[in-house]
Amino acid sequence: MTDTSSPSTVVALILAGGRGSRLSPLTDARPKPAVPLAGSYRLIDVTLSNLAHSDLRDVWIVEQYRPGLLNRHLAGGRPWDMDGTRHGLRIMPPAERDDDDQDGFSEGNGHALYQQLDALTEFGADTVVVLSADHLYQLDMRPVLARHRERGSELTIVTTEISEDPSRYGVVSSDEQGTVTGYDYKPSDPSGNIVATEVFVYQVDALQRAITELLEAEPDSDGTTLGDYGETIVPHLVGQGRAHEYRMDGYWRDLGTIDAYFQAHMELIDGTGIQLDRPDWPLLTNLMVSSPAHIDAGATITTSMVCPGARIAGSVDHSLIGPGVTVERGATVSRSVLTGDVVVPAGAHLESVIADHGVTIPAEHVGKKDPGPGDITVIVDEASTDQGDALTP
Repeated sequence: MTDTSSPSTVVALILAGGRGSRLSPLTDARPKPAVPLAGSYRLIDVTLSNLAHSDLRDVWIVEQYRPGLLNRHLAGGRPWDMDGTRHGLRIMPPAERDDDDQDGFSEGNGHALYQQLDALTEFGADTVVVLSADHLYQLDMRPVLARHRERGSELTIVTTEISEDPSRYGVVSSDEQGTVTGYDYKPSDPSGNIVATEVFVYQVDALQRAITELLEAEPDSDGTTLGDYGETIVPHLVGQGRAHEYRMDGYWRDLGTIDAYFQAHMELIDGTGIQLDRPDWPLLTNLMVSSPAHIDAGATITTSMVCPGARIAGSVDHSLIGPGVTVERGATVSRSVLTGDVVVPAGAHLESVIADHGVTIPAEHVGKKDPGPGDITVIVDEASTDQGDALTP
């Protein structure tokens, strides 16, 4: 394997500060990166595991919205072996700058990058990997960084080919050499189905230059005009001709909507999603200790995932049963995601339901057999806070 860099020059910057409104109501009382995944994990575990397995240890997490629960889960980086003395996990709170009137709160991810430039420069980083925390995939960053340096790229966009509607994403065009010739952010009429995976590798000096040039056109700007980097910074660097793509094969899914979140769990249950326990690339987390799942006599379970601490006495089909969930005798659960700490009482029938932790399930039929897009039934406790859930240490 090519030695891509010394550990002190590459920083992975995870943008974890947004409200995640598209994933509401699961994000009403927690930050999006802390939303449960597959019962035993949280969304941010995917990004952190990819970085840990890629031997990247300087990982900075930019926070903003409801960070308390997320910070307890992160545990200083220890579960991912990122709790070093000189290099390791850093929590980046809202960053105030002398020219910033927003009290450190970012107005879009482009503005968030601008706010971290001073810290990156002071750290001595020459390369920054910018990632989101709401995608499901497995990616070794070492060959990505190697290709980035071999090409002398200022920006490398990790891309993938999708079969769904590409208008939700940044659509990437490139030539035979992999040079990016066009970047169209959330186009109404997409020119192709190659999209950005929201993994970007920047040279820090090129990022600094691009932001400076963009802000020169707005003399009184405090950085908020940068908005989303897909609309400003990325197209600017693509236009200068030193941006390349790195094509990622294999499974990738954006989990930023309720429909996508539900579908990803159905794919995990089917075995068509990622392999969570892949021997060379397991999904790592700050794991809670629970008793083994208990399956009562007379219970029926087909094609499902059952987490530790669950108890099944009723009928479960094609569902995710999270930690601490009880399905009573006489209850049925079909094509549903129960994140944790809920009781499905006798007489309840759940179909295509997402039930958040601690909610009260009625003893009646809830959900539809074949819901259309945007029609998944989500049950949440409107009084819940970000103080904890079934996965909280």
